Amino acid sequence: MKKRTTWLALLLGAIPFITLVLALPLVNRVEPLILGLPFLLFWILAWVILTPVILWLAYLAERRCRRSDDGEAP
Repeated sequence: MKKRTTWLALLLGAIPFITLVLALPLVNRVEPLILGLPFLLFWILAWVILTPVILWLAYLAERRCRRSDDGEAP
């Protein structure tokens, strides 16, 4: 179970990197305007806000894995 949860935490941690670095050429456009912002600026702002949430979920997955390895109830 440890490897599965560790991989889950790593995959969750990779999502912000993929969306902020590798996906930018795919979303590099001005139109449509969202909340008065060009799409690219909105995309970056949204992922800056979502990154701590995703990393918190990765932390919870890793913590759950460590608790189950120690023999405690999750």
